[in-house]
Amino acid sequence: MSNGWRDKLAGARMRVDQEFNEQVIDSQFSNQEWGLIMTAVELDIDRPETPSEATLTANTENLEQIMPELENLPQGMARPGGGGDSGGVIDSLKSVLGFDSSDANGSGVDADELAAATELVEAYAAELQAHLEDQGRWTEVCSAAAAEQ
Repeated sequence: MSNGWRDKLAGARMRVDQEFNEQVIDSQFSNQEWGLIMTAVELDIDRPETPSEATLTANTENLEQIMPELENLPQGMARPGGGGDSGGVIDSLKSVLGFDSSDANGSGVDADELAAATELVEAYAAELQAHLEDQGRWTEVCSAAAAEQ
């Protein structure tokens, strides 16, 4: 089954993925973690009927559900800078001292990590839109999205 306007993004996404890789490397997430994050994100276009006002947005409402899974990725794919210490002594000490940034309901989702993932996803969406505009494809994608509404 076709995803309509989203299918038109395939080539652009591959190109932007390559260009955006530097930002992923500079982030707290490994490439494998970034891949998992992007599986929880759906791209949408706000106001596609008016391309000059339209915005490519990242629906991140499912991010919180997959964030705990980042800790289950193989340790060989740990975050740059040794950030893959999940469940270690430092995490235990932070928790005991009250520096645990997990949410209050105990779901194990680190609020700072969720915010960082959301920010990175939003930057990706902005870069993808800029790429489409630079390539002269933004109006075509918006028209296809508007036709599906």
